[in-house]
Amino acid sequence: MKAAVIHAAHDLRVEEFINPPVGPNDVEVRVSNGGICGSDLHYYHDGGFGLIRVREAMVLGHEIAGVVASVGANVSRVKPGDKVAVNPSLPCNICRYCLEGKPRHCLDMRFYGSAMRFPHVQGGFRELLVCAEVQAVKLPDGMALERAAFAEPLSVCLHAANQAGQLQGRRVLVTGTGPIGALCVMVARHAGAREIVTTDLADAPLAIARKVGADQAINMRTTPDGLAQFSADKGHFDVVFECSGSVHALTAAIGVARPGATIVQVGIGGDMVLPINTIVAKELNLRGTFRFDAEFDWAVDYLASGAIDVAPLLTEIVPLEDAVRAFDLASDRSRAMKVQLAF
Repeated sequence: MKAAVIHAAHDLRVEEFINPPVGPNDVEVRVSNGGICGSDLHYYHDGGFGLIRVREAMVLGHEIAGVVASVGANVSRVKPGDKVAVNPSLPCNICRYCLEGKPRHCLDMRFYGSAMRFPHVQGGFRELLVCAEVQAVKLPDGMALERAAFAEPLSVCLHAANQAGQLQGRRVLVTGTGPIGALCVMVARHAGAREIVTTDLADAPLAIARKVGADQAINMRTTPDGLAQFSADKGHFDVVFECSGSVHALTAAIGVARPGATIVQVGIGGDMVLPINTIVAKELNLRGTFRFDAEFDWAVDYLASGAIDVAPLLTEIVPLEDAVRAFDLASDRSRAMKVQLAF
């Protein structure tokens, strides 16, 4: 079968890949759609991120949905022909964090398309995928698979919202409006936020953010003082989702967060120097957020019901054989929000 395999920075190939056999507790999925994520783009452009490097050929991708092709003898949750979204996380369920109910912090996590381990965990951008039964989340018959492929990024944002706490009636700032920022806007709107303001350095993603629920969208490149209107009386926002991973965005957000506000750091950048005195004086809550747990199943439910409509975020579905073009398109923020591969 064919797969999108990264060998090194800017060395992405569509080539043959051999699946492992289907075990008694496994599900074989014929992949239909796979969304290109920011981490996939880091592997494509840089060969990794931070200290993580690609050290062997690796199939990319972890935002995937498809149709069950076959099942192992012990599988009962799904059957051949069922549509499924595939949860890319496979925790060990025996380490201390799994036993504490925090499987996202598993000490032996296997996450699709990740070079954090060696040998690497092969990803989902392939025509056929063998996964554990627990990873295959059944979809309603009428649910479009391109919508189901948004379950993973939406679950990231649902977990970020859980880290933020109460959103109903809150004033929310979202900094960075790529796919994750836009989904945070949608989650905050669905949760009853009173006001949502979003910032970015490009007009195209800001226009989409307005379309999916932001009340105001500010281009910080063309309007560097765009947040100044929110700085009076020690700040304006109750909750901040910082999705860019930029120290400049986080520092600006700290300046307009009201005392006692919660700032959820969603984006990953690098080490930062922060205005600690301001954080202390405002008694701000600065929280991290990492992946998801039960939120994956919630995301499937929200997408299936249409409660969160991700259609405005989907730029194009590109055939697997044009994977390099798809990755180049996904890298261009002036033209693309979310690009998917079709298998």
